[in-house]
Amino acid sequence: MGAFSFTMDSLPGTPQIQNIIPTTFFKTDIYAAPWLGLIGAAFILATGLAYLNGCRRRAAAAGEGYGTELLNEPAPFENEKLPSPVIAMLPLVVVGVMNKVLTVAIPGLYGTSVSFIPAVVGTPAPVVQQVSSIAAIWAVEGALLLGIATVFVFAWRTVAAKFAEGSKAAVGGALLATMNTASEYGFGTIIAALPGFLVVANALKTIPDPLVNEAITVTVLAGITGSASGDLGIALAAMSDTFIANANAAGIPMEVLHRVAAMASGGMDTLPHNGAVITLLAVTGLTHKQSYKDIFVITIIKTLAVGVVIATYYLTGIV
Repeated sequence: MGAFSFTMDSLPGTPQIQNIIPTTFFKTDIYAAPWLGLIGAAFILATGLAYLNGCRRRAAAAGEGYGTELLNEPAPFENEKLPSPVIAMLPLVVVGVMNKVLTVAIPGLYGTSVSFIPAVVGTPAPVVQQVSSIAAIWAVEGALLLGIATVFVFAWRTVAAKFAEGSKAAVGGALLATMNTASEYGFGTIIAALPGFLVVANALKTIPDPLVNEAITVTVLAGITGSASGDLGIALAAMSDTFIANANAAGIPMEVLHRVAAMASGGMDTLPHNGAVITLLAVTGLTHKQSYKDIFVITIIKTLAVGVVIATYYLTGIV
């Protein structure tokens, strides 16, 4: 609920890959359609918490407690001195503020395009990149680096004392998430190359409404490939021109396309073989049998939220 729902692709400015990929295709930024994103996030948060509280009440009524066979539990808190809440929040604030600052500043600093000579044998031609397609990625990476630097400035002694042990956990966690996601992306790419995938994609193009077409296409292909980020890259690479043409014909802003695509990618991608689901279960020490039903319900709520966002746009015109 906290990691894979409204914080992943609904909230404007969230530095998640699902919120960054559409910027390349629609020439938007990660703050696209802020009001629609906030409305979708509020729906997911309220509905999701209502469901989870219902689960909690049923567990309490059945006498179920925290459990006994627990894996990967965090180290117990040993009454260490805590930093000021202001300092604790500062790195997050730095990421959010500098993300916006860099999003605005980078196009002005670099112009419309940049080029570089690739480091390969021979005399290769320069690679030219459109800044509008990569500015959001650069902004997020720069903001995250500044957030990390802020942690070092205010907590250097704490970080240095636990750097070796913390690095082991960080590298292990990063490798787990990277390998799971990479394997799913590879799986999705193979699926996208099969004739059956093209049949499904072409069939989805017949849906008349531009936003409904995009939402259903992205979430169905996410279910087929098993990856939100992998599906979003594959789907938009193959069909973004169609989405853009249909939206322009209907007078729909690119920002709305961005937000609908991002939110739809996080819908039916959470099938049992999804890399994020596998990583989540590995980190929490749980199994599909114990947790997948609730993961799936939250996913359904996310999928419904896309419909709420589309309906809100058509009824109010708010972006």
